[in-house]
Amino acid sequence: MTVRVERTFDLDAPPEDVWAFIADPTRRASAISVVDSFEQDGDVTTWHVRVPVVNRTIPVETRDVEREDGEYVKFVGKSKVLRVTGEHRIEPRECGGTRLHNEFVVDGRLPGVERFFKRNLDEELDNLRRRLDE
Repeated sequence: MTVRVERTFDLDAPPEDVWAFIADPTRRASAISVVDSFEQDGDVTTWHVRVPVVNRTIPVETRDVEREDGEYVKFVGKSKVLRVTGEHRIEPRECGGTRLHNEFVVDGRLPGVERFFKRNLDEELDNLRRRLDE
């Protein structure tokens, strides 16, 4: 089963501030509550994701696979239990601030992983929004 979540939200922050956050894989990871820790080695950022379904923390190796500086980033994360793809597109708003389009797709490889992420992806996007509004 595949879980897909798309959300768009408007932020008061200017596009360059939103891009500085979104373009940094470690800052993206810091906004995700189920990421216990992370480390970066070159172009790979490994997230240690707490997945209650398997009752342990799973390393997920992520890397940016597409980037348009200042506007768009797509990353892919792979592990033994899931594959995640995330996309963020930034647009300046005419009235100031930024519109941020987000899309996440999670493919679970074990029963229950998809349900876990389906329940939690909206909350994780809310966490991202709160971090960007700080």
